[in-house]
Amino acid sequence: MAKNLDWTPIQRLLEDLYGQEGADRALSNLAGLFNKYVGRRRGGGDQPLTEKDAILITYGDQVQNVGQSPLEVLDSFFNRWLRGKVSGIHLLPFFPYSSDDGFSVIDYREVDPVLGSWDDIERLGEHFKLMFDLVLNHVSAESAWFRGYLQGEPRYQDYFIEIHGHPDLSAVVRPRTLPLLTEFTTASGMKQLWTTFSSDQVDLNYQDPAVLVEIVDILLDYLAHGAGFIRLDAIAYLWKQPGTSCIHLPQTHAVVQLLRAILEAAAPHVKLITETNVPHAENIAYFGNGQNEAHLVYNFALPPLVLHTFLTGSSRALSRWASDLELPSKQISFFNFLASHDGIGVTPARGLISTAEIENLVDKAIAHGGLVSYRDNPDGSQSPYELNINYFDALSDPRAPELAQTQIDRFIAAHAIMTALVGLPGIYFHSLFGSRNWIEGARKSGANRAINRQKLELAELDRELNNQYSLRARVFSGLIDLIQKRSSQPAFDPYGSQQVLQCGEEVFGLLRADRGEKRFIVCLHSVVAEPIQTTIDPMRISPFRRSEWIDLFDRSFKRDLSQPVYFAPYQVRWLTPGVK
Repeated sequence: MAKNLDWTPIQRLLEDLYGQEGADRALSNLAGLFNKYVGRRRGGGDQPLTEKDAILITYGDQVQNVGQSPLEVLDSFFNRWLRGKVSGIHLLPFFPYSSDDGFSVIDYREVDPVLGSWDDIERLGEHFKLMFDLVLNHVSAESAWFRGYLQGEPRYQDYFIEIHGHPDLSAVVRPRTLPLLTEFTTASGMKQLWTTFSSDQVDLNYQDPAVLVEIVDILLDYLAHGAGFIRLDAIAYLWKQPGTSCIHLPQTHAVVQLLRAILEAAAPHVKLITETNVPHAENIAYFGNGQNEAHLVYNFALPPLVLHTFLTGSSRALSRWASDLELPSKQISFFNFLASHDGIGVTPARGLISTAEIENLVDKAIAHGGLVSYRDNPDGSQSPYELNINYFDALSDPRAPELAQTQIDRFIAAHAIMTALVGLPGIYFHSLFGSRNWIEGARKSGANRAINRQKLELAELDRELNNQYSLRARVFSGLIDLIQKRSSQPAFDPYGSQQVLQCGEEVFGLLRADRGEKRFIVCLHSVVAEPIQTTIDPMRISPFRRSEWIDLFDRSFKRDLSQPVYFAPYQVRWLTPGVK
């Protein structure tokens, strides 16, 4: 056993999953892994997130230049444009892969040589906190693990989920329309295996403790290479039990708790983040009791609700939802985002806005040049699952006779809401750098998600960013200004408090405070294209009502909040209290 480590919580979780014998065997193996890892450990004690933290989400080959490896280009580009502006980089899967833009991993322990090397990753980590993906639900059909299974190697015979006969799988929740089971020819004959996401992504069998031990070994390897965040990809589907929905099962939560306990022991500074694109109440269940599961949960309801807000010109649904946001402790928070490498999930908005309003989002996405992905329901029907569209175009019809500045202001206002809410903000590369729909890529690849995954040439990107009048430069400048203003205000503490302000449906308002409630900021965001004025419910800010408040974006704006506040179209006002 590793010295000075209380294994009791880990042993208890292992026993719940595997019984006494399986737990003893797994615990012995985990202790050996931990002892091996200790000599490679990076980092120190717990490092709480602050208002100065913001994450950029990107692929390793997002920016390309002839004669350089993509990770070298990324390091140079980010140090030139982002150093001191964002604190962290979520580097999407950078391992050898066979499909799904990296999420069908062939080898978890290697960097794809097309991208670069571990040295490149660690160099990027010298100036940015790094988030790595732990793609733990499935592995590539081209991986050594799966090839070993097909060839009959004893080690891998229980690594995958064989389905014999015709068990009842009608209740299984499906994230995609592809078949749940795939037939493969093995050394012992034809076998049906569980493939939640595609026939190239074969689900791992966590009922075999050896699979869990293997994944923990990989997790510890990522920590040794400098990961500051571990993102658990598609974690909700991890444990399979025919006759159930096979989503959010108690065993899945037990695995998350076990991984959290291992992080607490091995690297308490590393944050665990769960990716569960599901209805909001199910999503936040991955906080556990506030101390035993995720440090951060993707706030999946936020992208569709913000989109709905701006398309309708009403903050009513967003305000109602945000008023009910509660965290079970001050040690956890949300990972807030509007766009990512995936599309805009609409499932998390179900129950928060009506079916007709969700259909309106679908119709608008199509009208704005986007695509829609569907999922299979247990009754055999299909429903929209994801809007595949760049967030800029989701907010603004590319064909509308509208000023570019209006579109930019709307886009910045949407991100101002995201960055103002309690949590850690994450901004996708194509949002930060003002990209539009890549229709050609989606058509050529046949993959809807490619619409928001275009690779950019370094020289062209630099040229546009150096032209202050270009769309890319104007969007980039506006979003960086948001991030920097947020980082200057302790009231944006990711573990702080927030109250939704009642100031009319044309404005989304928040009162933010740090966790000690000593620093405050009033955040007001117009969601309409017309000049407006509003007043704020005095009960919400009664202790500060007669104070002078100063707008961070317009220092000439100084007044007490007993007076009306005026807004230009899509104007953002973040107000800090002055002297009474």
